[in-house]
Amino acid sequence: MNQERAIGIGRAPQNTRDAARKMLWIGIWLIFLSTPLNALLDGRYSAAGQALGWTGLIVFVGLYLVMVFRNTSRTLAPPVIHTTLAALGVIAIGLNLALGSPWLVLFVYVAVNCGAVLSLRRATWGILGATALMCLLSLRTDDPPGLVGPLLVPALLGGFAMTGVRQLIRTTVELKEARATVAQLAANEERLRMARDLHDLLGHSLSLITLKSELAGRMLPDHPGQAAAQVADIEQVSREALTDVREAVTGYRRPTLPGELAGARTALAAAGITADVPADVPEDCRTGDLDEDQEAALAWALREGITNVVRHSAARHCTVTLSSRQTLDGRRLELMVRDDGRNAVAGPHGNGLTGLAERLATAGGTLDTRAGPGFTLTARVPLGSGA
Repeated sequence: MNQERAIGIGRAPQNTRDAARKMLWIGIWLIFLSTPLNALLDGRYSAAGQALGWTGLIVFVGLYLVMVFRNTSRTLAPPVIHTTLAALGVIAIGLNLALGSPWLVLFVYVAVNCGAVLSLRRATWGILGATALMCLLSLRTDDPPGLVGPLLVPALLGGFAMTGVRQLIRTTVELKEARATVAQLAANEERLRMARDLHDLLGHSLSLITLKSELAGRMLPDHPGQAAAQVADIEQVSREALTDVREAVTGYRRPTLPGELAGARTALAAAGITADVPADVPEDCRTGDLDEDQEAALAWALREGITNVVRHSAARHCTVTLSSRQTLDGRRLELMVRDDGRNAVAGPHGNGLTGLAERLATAGGTLDTRAGPGFTLTARVPLGSGA
């Protein structure tokens, strides 16, 4: 996750800073162009050779950067890819024929481009072809092995390494799409579950209310007393249905610790924060010692703590621990959220932490916070007989 955040693998730059970071990561490899650059600067070429060399080098570098930069963020159209690759190859061949062996290094960048933008099969042939062309053109020199030998490994290794990077980008994009699909399916399943629960809760009650309303309507002219009894039954059934709906909605809104732990991992990962979050509640706290209100209070504490880390802390690492502890007041389940952020400020609680402390107090728990270094939020609720 940190690497993906650092260089933006699988996503387009979101701002100028991201674009500059991506360009730096790509452009640092242009250092290998020092050989043709030195050849242009040492005055060995005529004025026409200088003009040709500088023009060809600028165009070549521009096409190379556009190809690699764009293809690490979004895919280029195939005609653009093939035309640009052909142009890079023509420039590399032309500069080598016109200006000599210092320009053999351009074929390394052609091989890297093939690995970056072509499918695996085509990239293999492109890398091997660029390397073969480099070897053929080196035969025009007095020392072919001495010139092409140091370039063989960068050409082959760089080209095939870029195929791996491209596969990594594709896998990252597919993983993000799969996560989005899973989230959508989970949301759809939750809506279906709610629909089923509401149907089970209200279907019988509403049918009974409808039946009794029709019955009361028929009894009303001749038997007002019996009609009044039916209306009283309708009132009782409707009150029971309202109570059931309120309990169901409360159950939907009540957070759970496993759900909030999973949400914490997702939120921290999305924010680029290294997360150390337990997978579930400790085994010794799953035996019924923790009631729904206490679990909900701790779940709210976890949600509030993670929200503060993501929004305000500027942290790089966050640790969440859940453990049962024996205190003088009995067993306690302790939740701790600790980060290494720089924006922690000691002082009175804000509205979120104040409301959280009140919620924990209602469940018999406590809330402690400590600032510096970083920020630590600790919430405790009683377990077992201490509840």
